[in-house]
Formats: sequence, structure tokens, C-alpha cells
Amino acid sequence: MILAIDTCILLDILLPDPHFGERSRELLKKASTKGRLIICEIVYAELAPFFGEKALLDDFLAETQIKVKWCSKEVLWEAGRAWRSYLKRGGKRKERILPDFIIGSFAKLNADGLITRDKRFYQKYFGLKIFETT
Repeated sequence: MILAIDTCILLDILLPDPHFGERSRELLKKASTKGRLIICEIVYAELAPFFGEKALLDDFLAETQIKVKWCSKEVLWEAGRAWRSYLKRGGKRKERILPDFIIGSFAKLNADGLITRDKRFYQKYFGLKIFETT
């Protein structure tokens, strides 16, 4: 099984979030026993500001056995189409940004599910199996 990880789960652990931190840590630990964990470059970029050096981020990912997998053109195409659909349905740019759609498309095309706290959004737009902390 391959599971993609949303940024919020990793930030819950790294910052740490007082409400979700421990649940996210346990979920990630449990998920790692079921298969491979992956993130896309968007998640990598969203994590980067929280590390003083690139090597520290890379070490964290290596220690947690999380691999970075780069988005294909198909992922980006699907993300753009999903974002367009969201905007046509009345979605607001300030509520959802394109990176959210890239993460969803990435998970849909590269993984068996997504570890996130944003179940409703990712199920609605991508039909993903969600592994959540709530």
C-alpha cells in the first residue's frame, strides 16, 4: 500500500499542534507499518520554511521513511481541471489554492489513499480513501 501525506499532518508533528500532534504522530506511525509513505514536491516546499537547512528536512524525511515523488504532467493536468471545477462551482480562490488540488491529484494518481485532516475536501474533489486524525 502507498499512502500520500498532506502537509497538515507533518506540521502537526513538527510544530507540534497541541490538539492534533499526537494523533497525527500515531496515525503516521500506524500508516508506516502498512506500506510506503510519499509526499509530492508541494508538500516538501510547504515544509521547507520550518527547517533551517535543507539537510535537516531531508534527514527528517529519511528518518520517517517518507519519500518525495515528483508530480507528473498528468497530476498537474488533473489538478488544474479539478481547481477549475471548484471555481466554476463557486469556490473561492482565497479558501482553496491550487497546491491543495495538486496534493489531491498527486494522491489520486500515485497512492492508495491520503493521510489528512481535510477528509471532506479531498473526498469531494478526488474520491480519495482518507486516513484521518479526527
